[in-house]
Amino acid sequence: MRDQSYTTVFTVDQSPENVFDAINNVQGWWTENMEGSAQKLSDEFEVRFGDVHYSKQKLIDVIPDKKIVWFVTDSKLNFVKDKNEWTGTQIVFEIAEYGSKTEVRFTHVGLTPQYECYRACSNAWCDYINNSLKGLITTGIGQPAGKEEMSF
Repeated sequence: MRDQSYTTVFTVDQSPENVFDAINNVQGWWTENMEGSAQKLSDEFEVRFGDVHYSKQKLIDVIPDKKIVWFVTDSKLNFVKDKNEWTGTQIVFEIAEYGSKTEVRFTHVGLTPQYECYRACSNAWCDYINNSLKGLITTGIGQPAGKEEMSF
């Protein structure tokens, strides 16, 4: 059976180094409401979207210009019955160079259609990855959620 975890892929003209740096700039593309650090192995950070979403991530795999893996150590999603659905999942960014292009493959491992939050979460990820992160990489301007904004 194939993995049903949420995945999306896009390609840009920027270098793997530029892509890697943009991904690590969580406040530049996901949410301005971030505490902690997302730069190197074992860093931990928390994000909040109002009182709707809280999650804490730990960087468990960092290969410069190639891969970043966040392990969700804690979560509270107030819009679903099982508020800890994200806890124990992994958020993976894989970066691959193909000629003059760089491919970004995003997978939220464990976020599957069986989860109550799958539809809302996958729609939000689609926007944050394919619009905000891609925009940060290609133009230097992302569209992160603001301090008071709720995205779900």
